[in-house]
Amino acid sequence: MGLKRRINYQWRLFLPIALAICLTFGVIIFYQYKREANYRAQVLSAEIDMIDTRILDAYRQDINLRTFLFFIQQFFQGSMYDGVRISVYKNDRLHYSLGTPIPMDMEEVDFKTRDIPLNRVLGLQGEHDHMIGTDEEDEMYFFSKVTSDDGKVTVCTAMPYNDKIHDAIDIDNTVWIVIILAIIATLVVAYFATRVLGRNVVLLREFVSNAVTGKEVKTDYHFPKNELGDISRDVLRFYHERNKSMEAIQKERRIAIHAIEERARVSRQMTNNINHEIKTPVGIIRGYLESILGDPDMDAATRTRFLERMLSNVERLTTLLNDVSTMTRLENGADMIALDCVNFHDLVYQIEYDLPANNLAGNMKFSFDIPLECNVTANYNLLHGMICGLIKNSAIHSGGTELGVKLISENERFYIFSFYDNGNGVSEEHIPHLFERFYRVDTGRSRKMGGTGLGLPIVKNTVVSFGGTISVHNRSTGGLEYIFTLPKWTEK
Repeated sequence: MGLKRRINYQWRLFLPIALAICLTFGVIIFYQYKREANYRAQVLSAEIDMIDTRILDAYRQDINLRTFLFFIQQFFQGSMYDGVRISVYKNDRLHYSLGTPIPMDMEEVDFKTRDIPLNRVLGLQGEHDHMIGTDEEDEMYFFSKVTSDDGKVTVCTAMPYNDKIHDAIDIDNTVWIVIILAIIATLVVAYFATRVLGRNVVLLREFVSNAVTGKEVKTDYHFPKNELGDISRDVLRFYHERNKSMEAIQKERRIAIHAIEERARVSRQMTNNINHEIKTPVGIIRGYLESILGDPDMDAATRTRFLERMLSNVERLTTLLNDVSTMTRLENGADMIALDCVNFHDLVYQIEYDLPANNLAGNMKFSFDIPLECNVTANYNLLHGMICGLIKNSAIHSGGTELGVKLISENERFYIFSFYDNGNGVSEEHIPHLFERFYRVDTGRSRKMGGTGLGLPIVKNTVVSFGGTISVHNRSTGGLEYIFTLPKWTEK
């Protein structure tokens, strides 16, 4: 079955309104026509009634009625009352007559209850249309009969229907033109009003249809500037905002999934690297143990050397496990790290004071230039470990004689620091990878010096967990420089 064709919404809205307007105008016109026609007819009948009254007054004043009727004939000559018929009966005998005599036995018609046919008013007289008359040739528009107080004189008056009477009771054609123009103007206004509403509904239907079927929905629907248009614009805006929200949610979901997948990949990679890093010291320890157990007669010096190498690898293994624990804490529990106000000057001063005892910097000379009241938002232990990690990394890998940390700049939110050494630096191709887990510039030398490959990744994650950033580059004068930011402490 095909879809049944429906009338356009505008026409379904306009046609009932147009019908209601036409019916309303029709009722008003009919009522006003009746009222106007009756009013004009009453004016005519009042004038004729006055003629009867004046004739009876002339009779009471003993005025010659023939002369008076002649005067009336002269007075109305050329007017719409020209041709009025008046018959005066005295003692039931016709004494005077103006025009064709009127039979005395004709019944009087009550004008107020008499209907005036519309075709009379419009001049559409039919062949047998008669209002009042003695025969088809003698058509009357009005008839009255009055009798004097003494009952001796009876006056019969009749007004034939002629063109002048027609013009007198007819409604001016100008009125009909004005009425027709008013109807047309009203219909035109109704048409454009329904057109505005219909356009709004058509556009709204197009939007809904496209939205339901998944087609592209425009953003520039020109809805009319009315209440329905405002509602349509709100619906359209809500739809696009919802789509943007859904797109944002989908994007965040993709990012979250990617982050989960990346974390899983990194976790697998880290696990593999940890397994690889653990195998070496464990293998060495096992080898030495097997050698000691397999040779009960081993000399004391060799046994002691083997045990020292086993202890060295146990320490290396312990350091590796500690670094892995720190990395795990920084990556998976960064939001649970307690941050507080840390005086960075005092922290670095304490590190410098402890260097001779722990020999962390080796033979390198450490210096710092930090203001006294340099309060940062950080965790004291992690920040302490981070600076120590940088010192240890430079002491092991740089090959320089000096290292230090200083404040180089600040802004409204952050302090900007530099950690530097005057060592050999690294090749530029290694710079982007220095913060990667288990990345070593010189694998053999790093293993020999005891590096785990997690020192710089721990440094980076520590700074990030505080809300700062860190980068590294080769100094023009030699060595590496780490530029890192730490947020200023603000009272909450």
